[in-house]
Amino acid sequence: MIKIVIKRDVSSQKITSIEVKGHANSDDYGKDLVCAAVSTVITGGMNALQDKEYDFKLDEGHAYIKALDIPSDYDAVVLKTIEIQLKTIEESNHKYVQIENL
Repeated sequence: MIKIVIKRDVSSQKITSIEVKGHANSDDYGKDLVCAAVSTVITGGMNALQDKEYDFKLDEGHAYIKALDIPSDYDAVVLKTIEIQLKTIEESNHKYVQIENL
């Protein structure tokens, strides 16, 4: 299962981190479309961020985006878009993807 944890800044409610761990195991390795979809959303989202103040990690089975400061309005929209896309994947694949909001 892919577990996703999304954290927000208490005062601004902007997303400050997204962590993705695990594998969907919905099909054989290399044919797992759920893993491919989540990886695509995370990688594309990382590429769309403009602020420089982030810690990034992108390894097999683990991805992490952490803002070192409150994200700009532009990046807040990018992070919210990532969240919406991941929720869409979760809705169709709840057996393989679980999102927790903190």
